[in-house]
Amino acid sequence: MAEQMIETRIFKAAQYFQPTESEPIRSVVVETDEAVVVAWYLLPGQEIAPHIHPHGQDSWTVVQGSGLYYVTPTELQPIACGDVAIAPVGQVHGVRNTGAEPLVLISTVTPAAAGYMPI
Repeated sequence: MAEQMIETRIFKAAQYFQPTESEPIRSVVVETDEAVVVAWYLLPGQEIAPHIHPHGQDSWTVVQGSGLYYVTPTELQPIACGDVAIAPVGQVHGVRNTGAEPLVLISTVTPAAAGYMPI
């Protein structure tokens, strides 16, 4: 596989957050063969539905807010600003914003071709 050159190596995350009253928007910051980095902005009550990546890992860094993180389709654990959540290959994950402020996170899926399967 050919090495991809990324001209910009530092990104201002705030430029990618897209608040919306409907479903949260998956805003791709950068994508290479090795990974896709995504910015998420969830208003109170919004959620990223539980899902898996059958061929890769999804790592989330929470930069604002709090919520409940899916560890199985029915089990949720608290997550908050400063937390890093790792969903290894094939593991259920998702999040519901249960707080009073936006839940803002950065997701890194490796590899980019990890696939997506709703639960």
